[in-house]
Amino acid sequence: MKSLEIHLIRRPTGTPTADLFALEEVTLPKLQAGQALIENLYLSVDPYMRECMDLEEEWPLHAPLEGRSIGRVIDAGSSGLNVGELVFHREGWRSHAAVAPNELRILKEYRGVDPSAFLSILGGTGLTAYVALTRIAKLQAGEDIFVSAAAGGVGSAIAQLARLMGAGRLIGSTGSAAKVRYLTDTLNYDFAINYNSQDLSQALGEAAPEGFDIYIDNVGGKHQEAAIRHIREHGRIAWVGAVGQYNHAASPELARNLYDIVGKSLRLEGFLVRNYRHLQDELEAFVVPHLQSGRLQPQQTVHEGLENMAQAFVDMLAGSNQGKMLIKLA
Repeated sequence: MKSLEIHLIRRPTGTPTADLFALEEVTLPKLQAGQALIENLYLSVDPYMRECMDLEEEWPLHAPLEGRSIGRVIDAGSSGLNVGELVFHREGWRSHAAVAPNELRILKEYRGVDPSAFLSILGGTGLTAYVALTRIAKLQAGEDIFVSAAAGGVGSAIAQLARLMGAGRLIGSTGSAAKVRYLTDTLNYDFAINYNSQDLSQALGEAAPEGFDIYIDNVGGKHQEAAIRHIREHGRIAWVGAVGQYNHAASPELARNLYDIVGKSLRLEGFLVRNYRHLQDELEAFVVPHLQSGRLQPQQTVHEGLENMAQAFVDMLAGSNQGKMLIKLA
């Protein structure tokens, strides 16, 4: 049986391009004892993958790549799984994968919920937002929040979950006029800043003249500096990522006012979502009823075809997506 895979063939210098990847047709080996054959349905495109491109131990050249995936079992072999079961695994960037039961998670299928949600609002993206709000920032009803990269996967999930949790004002930053409209018209942010056409710190001060309680940091650098300047005393910062700095070979830009964390009695905490996988059932219990009622809509940019994945990845890093970037396979 043939399978399609995308391999990394050269490492990037600065901003990646799609020609660093190659689409390969391979013959699938015979299933080993305990493995099942999975046909992938959706593949996740994530910012963390940019760092994987630089590391041989993460993404070796001329080999299948790691990535979050949703698929169905089409050959159970001796795995003990059932044909047709929906599963999550990390053998991405390919059409088919041989996976052992201890390398996957069987997914619950909920009425009215598309499987793609397990890579967005019910997946690592949604869990990241949920952990940031409930465990790191410990959001209380009525508190105001500032979010950077607010139109991306985590930013869009933060907005929706925070509203359901009773947040006060939501302020988001993004990089284009179209995304400003997306934040206010679709995600119901109260105020949106275009950091490419506005002075970020000045605009943030105008949006929140009395400050805000929580900053969800997806960018670092100047965004973090502006947030520290305008956040209220005893505010909390949940540091998720630094997508704006992944392509720079030089040392990343740092906020120049970090000592204000002391002066304002702030708490800044970073985290990795993989350390909170035990909260998956809690996330689903909270989110699924809102998906089924229509109150919550997964925010996704979906491209079809494995052959388009490399370009989708490059576009995601450039900020072209609204919500979570996904690839749908035939």
